[in-house]
Amino acid sequence: MKSIIKLCCATGLLLGLFSCKNTSQSSLPIYGEREAVEKTVDGKQVVDTVYHTIPAFKFLNQDSVMISDRNFEGKVYIANFFFTHCPSICPTMNRNLLKIYTQYKDNDAVRFLSHSIDFKYDQPYVLKDYANKLGVSNDHWQFVSGTKADIYGIANQYLVYTAEDKNAPGGYDHQGYLVLIDKDKRIRGAYDGTNDEQVKKLMDDLPKLLNEAKN
Repeated sequence: MKSIIKLCCATGLLLGLFSCKNTSQSSLPIYGEREAVEKTVDGKQVVDTVYHTIPAFKFLNQDSVMISDRNFEGKVYIANFFFTHCPSICPTMNRNLLKIYTQYKDNDAVRFLSHSIDFKYDQPYVLKDYANKLGVSNDHWQFVSGTKADIYGIANQYLVYTAEDKNAPGGYDHQGYLVLIDKDKRIRGAYDGTNDEQVKKLMDDLPKLLNEAKN
């Protein structure tokens, strides 16, 4: 699979505006489209940069409760896309995500959000059973389902490829990225959840983003 950066650039999604804002070595980049917007501050015209953010959403979780972007307000969170009967990358991806969850499950500043791309089978009770077997013990990790349009649409906002494909293992094709989102709903990193080095990078970057969120 192509990296998220290569995918976006190759498809022209960002039209040359792929953002890597990095003010210091310890600051994580900001990914996605950006737009220069003029505004008036203290009577003067200034140019501000508006970055791509994850839009509002509503999905049904593993407890049959409707959750929304408001549940993640002011939180740093990690999002991914999977399906419960995935025979390929999902088991490894979610086991690696579980390592991070285990470390941060009692940290109120961190959340986890897994979207099922199998809109036909992964009903709330299926997601609940999956979460229990995985070892999720509190509501800091949400597993959600929705319509094909809503789930695949939000995947595009996270810059993650998802598709229903009868020729793919399990009938669905998707990328195994763990996407790091800051408290302002901006994408700050994407890591291959099946790659140990990439997962370690995520574990190194998460504290940086939490420290940034405190400032």
